[in-house]
Amino acid sequence: MPSRRERANAIRALSMDAVQKANSGHPGAPMGMADIAEVLWRDYLKHNPSNPHFADRDRFVLSNGHGSMLIYSLLHLTGYDLSIDDLKGFRQLHSRTPGHPEFGYTAGVETTTGPLGQGLANAVGFAIAEKVMAGQFNREGHDIVDHHTYVFLGDGCMMEGVSHEVASLAGTLGLNKLIAFYDDNGISIDGEVHGWFTDDTPKRFEAYNWQVIRNVNGHDADEIKTAIETARKSDRPTLICCKTIIGFGSPNKQGKEESHGAALGADEIVLTRNGLNWSHEAFQIPAEIYAEWDAKDAGAKAEAEWNQRFDAYAQAHPELAAEFKRRSSGELPADFAEKAAAYVQQVAEKGETIASRKASQNTLNAFGPLLPELLGGSADLAASNLTLWKGCKGVEATDASGNYLFYGVREFGMTAIMNGLALHGGLVPYGATFLMFMEYARNAVRMSALMKQRVIHVYTHDSIGLGEDGPTHQPIEQLTSLRTTPNLDTWRPADAVESAVCWQQALLRNDGPSALIFSRQNLQHQARSAEQIAQISQGGYVLRDCAGEPELILIATGSEVGLAVQAFDALSAQGRKVRVVSMPCTSVFDAQDAAYKQSVLPVEVGARIAIEAAHADYWYKYVGLDGRIIGMTTYGESAPASALFEAFGFTLDNVLAVAEELLED
Repeated sequence: MPSRRERANAIRALSMDAVQKANSGHPGAPMGMADIAEVLWRDYLKHNPSNPHFADRDRFVLSNGHGSMLIYSLLHLTGYDLSIDDLKGFRQLHSRTPGHPEFGYTAGVETTTGPLGQGLANAVGFAIAEKVMAGQFNREGHDIVDHHTYVFLGDGCMMEGVSHEVASLAGTLGLNKLIAFYDDNGISIDGEVHGWFTDDTPKRFEAYNWQVIRNVNGHDADEIKTAIETARKSDRPTLICCKTIIGFGSPNKQGKEESHGAALGADEIVLTRNGLNWSHEAFQIPAEIYAEWDAKDAGAKAEAEWNQRFDAYAQAHPELAAEFKRRSSGELPADFAEKAAAYVQQVAEKGETIASRKASQNTLNAFGPLLPELLGGSADLAASNLTLWKGCKGVEATDASGNYLFYGVREFGMTAIMNGLALHGGLVPYGATFLMFMEYARNAVRMSALMKQRVIHVYTHDSIGLGEDGPTHQPIEQLTSLRTTPNLDTWRPADAVESAVCWQQALLRNDGPSALIFSRQNLQHQARSAEQIAQISQGGYVLRDCAGEPELILIATGSEVGLAVQAFDALSAQGRKVRVVSMPCTSVFDAQDAAYKQSVLPVEVGARIAIEAAHADYWYKYVGLDGRIIGMTTYGESAPASALFEAFGFTLDNVLAVAEELLED
């Protein structure tokens, strides 16, 4: 029977061979962490290679995602749908083994990692989801949600600020099913880390209320096993600090930065094979080692046992079981779309002039009772973001059955955690901050879009209209950044009706994230026909129109739609033929067919003005080089909102002046 070291050496061999063939990649981490992975995956990890979506599987996250050949080797060896040819295609176009693990490309990869620290944050999200789902569904004698989250991370993850944010929250929430393995090899790309990273990391995590297991030899299976056993008994999250040698087995490059991010080289691989007593050719794994690694039978048994437990649960709690299945599938309640549409109609009939952040809260009060899967939150701004609704209950360490997370001032951590929550399944997360502070979380927003997850990013205080807090808090370029993010739908509603619709559309969407942009200041209600209300979901529509073909089109979003309507009234009174287009979501509008887009923005009408209290340049795609844009090209100022709008040209007089100039041309 192959020894543990021989099984671990299969990971090392596949990793160095794939990196060598690609002449690109990171062999050091897989070779250094192979012994830890062997113990975890063979002795503890609950998973089923034949069904990567087994509901109660453990989640494994490789936060130091540059070491991707570690997880690819593990998936291949344990029996997932990942062939040796897939490993040979490492880092090649359209392969199932991209340079960093990517969700959706490779069966068994739970999340996309690479931007360091975010894998740990996703893992915290997985662990929170497990705890919340257990709190909401488990009943006495029926623990249908009972799995662990394991995460590998390196020095780079520890240095990234997001790791501090999420580790702190994980300790506060007592996430005892979260077990992290710190690959403490002392090496990063620039060399030995003692020149720039001298933290007492174990002490830091102890201060976060983690159980810390220090000085584990990452190449000693018995020490690793003992550490995991201790971790699984803890009432807190656990950090296992593993001393490892990067590039383990490479005679000339182990323990050095040379093994971190480049192929070892053909000659060094020959020496490494000799040093590891690995006599097999590249990409060759002996049958007896494959047999030892194969986890299909054990996985099928684990899933079958869970299915039996779930059947017993369904007998005792049939309604909960049906709800668990529905939520795990990602499907919203069958009557949600109908009830949401009815609520939109109620809002239209009520006709309130309120801030869109308040309209958002009102919508949550209507939709929240319909959607038990909603898990809300805010980065210490609930009273400003208005994300708390009447049925909210906080998630706590001692009672995780709630539906709201108080994230604290952790915008990046919040957003990356939400990605983990969505990936876990059974929950639809939303989290909020000021639009300006989206910048702290920018990369995690991008990751939600890259992974096409149903994550709802709520951003209030959307423009210079927030007033006296000044330019540090007034977003200018942020809307452009969000709108140009692939797969992300960014909604900036003009009033309470559009606010309700944007929530409706974000929730109905199951193939990507949405950003909902809300105002601090009140927005005037806009009257609409039933047809116009239906067209809001198409991203852009004609809100006001003239008889016949227009000579001027005003395009606006958010608070500026009201200004465009005022200009429409004034210009119409002058005999001008004007159209107002409300454009709450440009990406959704752009996805409409050509006929619809032509009906809203006919190409033959070249006189166009875009009005938005955000960066002007984005709007050239809609007004063309001959159009005009009333927007921002500088930062704002500290003053009341009314004074700012006047100072920066968001006034009726200015819109009329620009229109007159454009029409005269």
